[in-house]
Amino acid sequence: MILHSPRHYASFPSLGSDAAGRVVEMWARRTVALGARPDVAYVFILENRGRAIGTTIDHPHSQIFGFGMIPPVPKAELTSQRCALCANPDEALVVCRQPGWLAHVPWAPYWPYEILIATDSHQADLPTAGVRLRTGLGAMLVDGLTRLERVFGAEVPYMLWVHQRPTDGRDWPAAHLHLHLAPVLRKPGAIRHLAAAELGAGVVFDPVDPAAAAAQLRAAGPA
Repeated sequence: MILHSPRHYASFPSLGSDAAGRVVEMWARRTVALGARPDVAYVFILENRGRAIGTTIDHPHSQIFGFGMIPPVPKAELTSQRCALCANPDEALVVCRQPGWLAHVPWAPYWPYEILIATDSHQADLPTAGVRLRTGLGAMLVDGLTRLERVFGAEVPYMLWVHQRPTDGRDWPAAHLHLHLAPVLRKPGAIRHLAAAELGAGVVFDPVDPAAAAAQLRAAGPA
């Protein structure tokens, strides 16, 4: 568990880019430490924030899991024949840019206002991305979450997770460092539920047009 701040009600936007960057640095250091263990094949970083998604500890924190295998979702991305993130997304889906980073709404997201944050060049993981990019990620987290707060209100509940190269020693050329930032609302005060058709059939019915969600998030940026 990584504590983001001694302040109980802190958030990435209230921490600011510098302090958010220090959290990212800790993620990178723990990736190196856990990834060096022979029983860890994948380092998975995540944050759940808000009682609406079952968080039991309100103090701002993230978690890091060391998996003995590569989990199914990142493995499916890694076994692709090409890196989908190296192709520029439709400009209608772009939310914002920071040096070295681009954020966009996926064309078919599970969560209507989900933001996919990826390096704008092919970088495999947090440790090898370098200090400049890790600092930029701190700024990007502040930017993206500030936009979500402006759309949904303060204390918006969300999930965040990081996909990066496995630590099993194999070559994974499709590994492209990226994060998913997923608020669990479809509009202010209304939870977006994954229901039977989606969970049972694996077919997602998005209640908000992705381009419309991206437009709202773009408009919620700095004046």
